[in-house]
Amino acid sequence: MSRSDVSPTFNRPSVEQAELVVLDYGSQYSLLIARRIRELGVYCELMPATADVSEIAARKPRGIVLSGGPHSVYDDGAAGLPEGLLDLGIPVLGICYGAQLLAHSLGGKVASAPSREFGRAEVLVEGESPLLNGVESRSVAWMSHTDHIVEVPPGFEVFARSGDGLVAVIGDGAMFWGVQFHPEVAHTAFGRDLLRNFALDLCGCAGDWSATSFIENTVEWLRTRIGDRRVICALSGGVDSGVAAALVSRAVGDQLTCVFVDNGLLRLGEAEQCMDVFARHLHMRVVKVDATDKFLGALEGVVDPEEKRRRIGRSFMEVFEEVAPTLGDADFFAQGTTYPDVIESAGDSKRHSSAAAKIKTHHNVGGLPDTMRLELLDPLSFLFKDEVREVGRSLGLPEEIVDRHPFPGPGLAVRMTGAVTRERLERLRRADHIFISELRAAGLYKHTAQALAVLTSERTVGVLGDARTYEDVLALRAVDTEDWMTADWSRFSHDFLATVSNRIVNEVPGISRVVYDITSKPPATVEWE
Repeated sequence: MSRSDVSPTFNRPSVEQAELVVLDYGSQYSLLIARRIRELGVYCELMPATADVSEIAARKPRGIVLSGGPHSVYDDGAAGLPEGLLDLGIPVLGICYGAQLLAHSLGGKVASAPSREFGRAEVLVEGESPLLNGVESRSVAWMSHTDHIVEVPPGFEVFARSGDGLVAVIGDGAMFWGVQFHPEVAHTAFGRDLLRNFALDLCGCAGDWSATSFIENTVEWLRTRIGDRRVICALSGGVDSGVAAALVSRAVGDQLTCVFVDNGLLRLGEAEQCMDVFARHLHMRVVKVDATDKFLGALEGVVDPEEKRRRIGRSFMEVFEEVAPTLGDADFFAQGTTYPDVIESAGDSKRHSSAAAKIKTHHNVGGLPDTMRLELLDPLSFLFKDEVREVGRSLGLPEEIVDRHPFPGPGLAVRMTGAVTRERLERLRRADHIFISELRAAGLYKHTAQALAVLTSERTVGVLGDARTYEDVLALRAVDTEDWMTADWSRFSHDFLATVSNRIVNEVPGISRVVYDITSKPPATVEWE
């Protein structure tokens, strides 16, 4: 069966309804809105702004959130409200562009602001409203807009203004609300309270969604979907694939076979650790396939990161489809795709906004061939990384898997710029091992969200003894983040970085210079490729 034959709802993680739906108009914060709402115990999903109202209604939501976006409501081709959305009889909250769109659609007026509001701004509450219940009369919010609402729709009131006097919060007092700032961003002091007021009080959401309820619903969904057929699961040893495998194992037991592909792109000792944890400790059936030659052959001479990912994705599926007949004719292929993977790959308009830009192709999203015979199972494709970890703990996965830093499916191939060779891979493995070992020794590993080494394609002059060298530059990167959609670089001490650098240049032949990446996300991504 090809991927085009699969139902658009095939990859949904569960059969439960979404209590809230976030319509994505292309904001960089759209996914963060969904995450903040889930933190309130409310299950919500992100849908494209172009979704038909019947698709939205099928989720049986109690409320709708309209995200921000980069456009003006007057731009040619600017996304509007799905026809009939305001007739569903449920509360709607517009954020930034969403607020302007709501006002414009209901007879208000939007215009270019005399001055752009960007960053922290003061918000002054005027009167009482259920949306702002408990919010102080003067507070701080995060603004990012050039247009503003100059006339509210009939029946609406202004409930707050910015320090510049511009409209900040509007509403009809019951069903329709708009906020000009971003409540989902941590810089908005009262953002969590506002979202709670909307979700729990105005929409009547239960607030009882949790990892436990997700597990129960997903296991039921998997059992129904799989029946008595067989599944193979791509196992990398990381938290995403480990949790996906554990969920399928709980659902169908021995019908699952995990396939661990040693693609030659793994970190030092990774293959042995994976086999030990999943086969010996978790008693799953794991088949190891050594496909190093296949992957390195496919990558020979390739330097473009997108092409690397595509070739790795194709090679993975070729391996799985070759192995499947030996495992009892498997029908399904399970993988650990997460929500940020789907959004960043921006390849499936059924799962996110067509307004979202593709950041990079994830090998398990955009790198799969259209001719793939196995049917996909993506049980985690609507979970954030912290939610995946919580599910993993609830399933009883060991700490060494649950708390492990993320590692990309394409492995070290996308942690080196330039061509992938055996020699360069070995160099990067040894440097990466030193960095991670020193993080653990210093007690820093659990205090940073992700750390990695990148072998660059740059070479610089150095001195070894009395001789001139011309060798590789290695970059170290570590970030602090909650959701992986935004991240800041980790502030390590100079002494720690000096220790790591000294070990690498002394113990890894071919590297003569070490640098530390101090770029946040955005504008950079966590990984370099």
